Amino acid sequence: MDSPIRLIAGLGNPGPEYQHTRHNAGADFVEALAHRYGVPLRHQARFFGATARLTLEGQDIHLLIPATYMNKSGQSVAAMARFFQVAPAEILVAHDELDLPPGISRLKIGGGHGGHNGLRDIVKALANDRGFARLRIGIGHPGHASEVVNYVLRRAPQAEQRQIEASIEGALDALPLAVKGAWNEAMTRLHTKPDEDPA
Repeated sequence: MDSPIRLIAGLGNPGPEYQHTRHNAGADFVEALAHRYGVPLRHQARFFGATARLTLEGQDIHLLIPATYMNKSGQSVAAMARFFQVAPAEILVAHDELDLPPGISRLKIGGGHGGHNGLRDIVKALANDRGFARLRIGIGHPGHASEVVNYVLRRAPQAEQRQIEASIEGALDALPLAVKGAWNEAMTRLHTKPDEDPA
């Protein structure tokens, strides 16, 4: 895939009670992205969320944090994609990932929703097109499926939160490569530990 990115959506639940919980890691990524480049996020009712625009690697990019609950994320993402005529292949969705430990983030092109309600709704809203890219931000797993809901809706302990924030920073560093469509380079940069030789 060599499609540049035109829309970056960060998933989470709205309201102060959910702010910086594990499930809001995707929203935290977009907030950190907006902060790094000095663009304010403002609510826009037509897109059902907070939005901003920035130029990165010569590419005009729309940022979006849906103000809907997680399982209605597609309403917001699809509204912005339709309005700006953004194809699914030009969308990057940042979300929390149970199957990765805190401190690890991974880029992925396409695929299923893996049981993630936000991704499930986006796939449905994009007419079942699964070709959008994902930034999977590791939050770890509580160990048993019955504990997942309470686990993702709580804030991580301070040490784990620092690891999540560090992985978000690493993803921000790799993002310019992904934005211009250099996906292999972006993945190599993000997926390689600092002490590893990418060659």
